[in-house]
Amino acid sequence: MSKQDTHFFNVFSVVLGLLVAFAILVFALARYVGRHEQNAQVLKDPMLQESVAGRVGLPARIAVAGQDNSALKIAPVSTATSTAVAVSFKSGTEVFEGACKACHGLGIAGAPKAGDHAAWAPRIAKGKSTLYEHALKGFQGTAGVMPPKGGRTDVSDDLIKAAVDHMTSL
Repeated sequence: MSKQDTHFFNVFSVVLGLLVAFAILVFALARYVGRHEQNAQVLKDPMLQESVAGRVGLPARIAVAGQDNSALKIAPVSTATSTAVAVSFKSGTEVFEGACKACHGLGIAGAPKAGDHAAWAPRIAKGKSTLYEHALKGFQGTAGVMPPKGGRTDVSDDLIKAAVDHMTSL
């Protein structure tokens, strides 16, 4: 190795080391600023607080026979304040397009991509009943997480099964 090569290697190493140190410094500064400046303001945001309250609230209210259930009275929904639109699926293909494709289209969270026969083969080998059970009840394996009904608990079991059949046929 010549003297010029050694000199170049030493200079290159120093420059690379300085760039890595600078990147670490910028990362640490961003973490510090985010922790001390941004978090306090974000946690006070009323929209965030409302969103969190909606997610951690009770999912259902149950009427119990023989007890006062007057607090469970269903109030009419005002359409003036709500812009949410209920989506009703009619087939397994629609469920796949509207719910399953979000993860199974791109392979997010370890989900096997629709149409990837190599990824689906070991799952299909376990049988349709196992696929249905994982789709309906959820599954957490080494590859990732499958939430119950893909997070769409409003969809019927039969439509979820039809979506599984559609996905495995691709």
